[in-house]
Amino acid sequence: MPQTKHEHQDNGNVPTDEELRHLDAHWRAANYLSVGQIYLLSNPLLAEPLRPEHVKPRLLGHWGTSPGLNLVHTHLNRVIKARDLDALCIWGPGHGGPAVLANSWLEGSYTQTYPDITRDATGMARLFKQFSFPGGVPSHVAPETPGSIHEGGELGYALSHAYGAALDNPHLVVACVIGDGEAETGPLAASWHSNKFLDPVHDGAVLPILHLNGYKIANPTVLARLPESELDDLLRGYGHDPVHVTGDDPAAVHRAMAQAMDTALDRIAAIQRTAREDGSGERPHWPVIVLRTPKGWTGPAQVDGLPVEGTWRAHQVPLAAVRDNIEHLRQLEEWLRSYRPEELFDEHGGPRPEVLACIPDGTRRLGATPHANGGLLLRELPLPPLERYAVPVDKPGATLHEPTRVLGELLEDVMRATADRRDFRLVGPDETASNRLQAVYSATGKAWQAQTLDVDEHLDRHGRVMEILSEHTCQGWLEGYLLTGRHGLFSCYEAFVHIVDSMVNQHIKWLRVTRRLPWRAPIASLNYLLTSHVWRQDHNGFSHQDPGFVDHILNKSPEAVRVYLPPDANTLLSVADHALRSRDYVNVVVAGKQPCFDWLTMDQARVHCARGAGIWDWAGTEDGGEPDVVLACAGDVPTQEVLAAAQLLRGLLPKLSVRVVNVVDIARLLPSEEHPHGMSDFEYDGLFTPDKPVIFAYHGYPWLIHRLAYRRTGHRHLHVRGYKEIGTTTTPFDMVVGNDMDRYRLVMDVIDRVPGLAVRAAAVRQRMEDARLRHREWIREHGTDLPEVADWAWGG
Repeated sequence: MPQTKHEHQDNGNVPTDEELRHLDAHWRAANYLSVGQIYLLSNPLLAEPLRPEHVKPRLLGHWGTSPGLNLVHTHLNRVIKARDLDALCIWGPGHGGPAVLANSWLEGSYTQTYPDITRDATGMARLFKQFSFPGGVPSHVAPETPGSIHEGGELGYALSHAYGAALDNPHLVVACVIGDGEAETGPLAASWHSNKFLDPVHDGAVLPILHLNGYKIANPTVLARLPESELDDLLRGYGHDPVHVTGDDPAAVHRAMAQAMDTALDRIAAIQRTAREDGSGERPHWPVIVLRTPKGWTGPAQVDGLPVEGTWRAHQVPLAAVRDNIEHLRQLEEWLRSYRPEELFDEHGGPRPEVLACIPDGTRRLGATPHANGGLLLRELPLPPLERYAVPVDKPGATLHEPTRVLGELLEDVMRATADRRDFRLVGPDETASNRLQAVYSATGKAWQAQTLDVDEHLDRHGRVMEILSEHTCQGWLEGYLLTGRHGLFSCYEAFVHIVDSMVNQHIKWLRVTRRLPWRAPIASLNYLLTSHVWRQDHNGFSHQDPGFVDHILNKSPEAVRVYLPPDANTLLSVADHALRSRDYVNVVVAGKQPCFDWLTMDQARVHCARGAGIWDWAGTEDGGEPDVVLACAGDVPTQEVLAAAQLLRGLLPKLSVRVVNVVDIARLLPSEEHPHGMSDFEYDGLFTPDKPVIFAYHGYPWLIHRLAYRRTGHRHLHVRGYKEIGTTTTPFDMVVGNDMDRYRLVMDVIDRVPGLAVRAAAVRQRMEDARLRHREWIREHGTDLPEVADWAWGG
């Protein structure tokens, strides 16, 4: 059982007056460096009077949150050093870059990562110039920032990232600074409930620090304007015990913050000790620090006769016209000198010993923790041989299986194999069993720390399946888990994964940047399993029918995104094995949970998935010459409809030469110069032909296929059928008929597009149209699909 590393600290740990002076010196140094990054192009130590040319021509960055973040960083340094904590911090407030960069430079982790940014006057000047400057670094706590796993650009995800980092990290304390603007977002509000899933035995601790400086960009913040008693009721209702720090006098705030940190960490140590040593099963109430300090604290009190410090005007650049306005230039110099830099830095620009007194050593520094560079801690996932789970396929289309149920058996064994090392999690919004993955419950339960009743199933205080009906929280948990060096899978209904569109954007951008940072080790890929998909949401109806997440993903950085549509159980196993082994990708796998025909053996599935797209010669009627038409498909239902159409053509038009092409990896359709998985024109033409009609049945919106293939020679011969926003509660086959992707419509498309068939096969076309009309009448009378459809099997 994990042991508690940070034991209870008694009141003897209260810092002395000298230690408080050192804390204040560190804080002032960080504030000075933060202001310098926003404003200064040169003259970093104010060795001469400030002149306009010392100031950047474009002033970018955000001052308002920086002094509060600097305070938190300073006091985290103290407790990490005093208690020998293994700690990580998530910096939630937007544009907090100046503060975290300043502290990383002070502790030396920045120079360790970027040796040219030395810890002296030369390095300080480079630190200042690069900030929000062409060729430099962003204003957020970005991938380039040592110690970061969270970019504070889009707000709302800090707390869920923090909990994800703490899961299965029993000795880690994750501090999480939540800005009061961020606290107004829906994702953040939901993520407060993460404490009901945190296992005090096997997981680490999260210490939320709610920083209320009162304002967003131009408005007051809701939580800052609540009476303290009402805010306390809210936080206690979330399951937290609040500890307050309020003030604007630095000396008093330092003393209060030190006491608050000790109180909070003592409570955390007691909670973990009780759970780990005494076996207590009661859900703990974890501490939260509520920090109230002025926005833009220690900055200009007034500018141009208007109040700034403590108002929304301090949010960004308080003195906006320094190069052109002599009074602004004077105020900037006065502001910088108010931190008394001569006391903080020696004549060479290095931080003085008292400034560095609170900083921990080595990997205990927040900017040097390996938990913020999770690839350093990542271990290979113990994936079993796929043959153990493969379904037997004596001939194509003779048997049916539920693909995700088959995958669930593999995931069960992965859970079992990682039971001791605890570095694999399955997350999803209340849909694990619905998505046929319930086999995992034989290996682990569902994480749950709240009340349990006799009727509950599979709830487990130590479980590693995470279910909460908040896609945002699931995504945040998994991102935090992956970024700190572990593995996982997000299972979701296809239509509702759109809820995290914006979150996955940010993660993809993170991956794209980290690929260009040699010091960032690759992390396990973010893997989505999208099921309960558009074609089999006939029972839930239109609200549950949307295949557009694939379009969204394929708009993103080609180097980081992959999309797979396995057509059966064995191809799903192959794709899942590949995705779970991969690094630094976002893998989207779309697969059905309903009974689906088995088309390929395991060996065939491996080869087909590695190829990404290929000819199924057993399905077509090519005789060695060129085909008359290509029937292409991507997705399980489109594959079935294409094969049913191919079978109809085999019987009705036996002289027609038909090629069947199945696409698993959608990016294969892109040109090779546009995507690493793309095909050359030579490959594409060999597969689809340069001049023959291609009838393509696609799982999602048909225009995506046109967009991917628009530069191909044969694009004008490409005709795509897919989802056209025609949905309702109806039968499975009626969904494809309504969207013109059914087998009869595909045969009609062939007749319409193969030269000469319109006249020769007019009677066949009429039979197909009649079948569609007969289908419509049948389902309205019987409520089920036509027997010839419901009982169809491949007989090629």
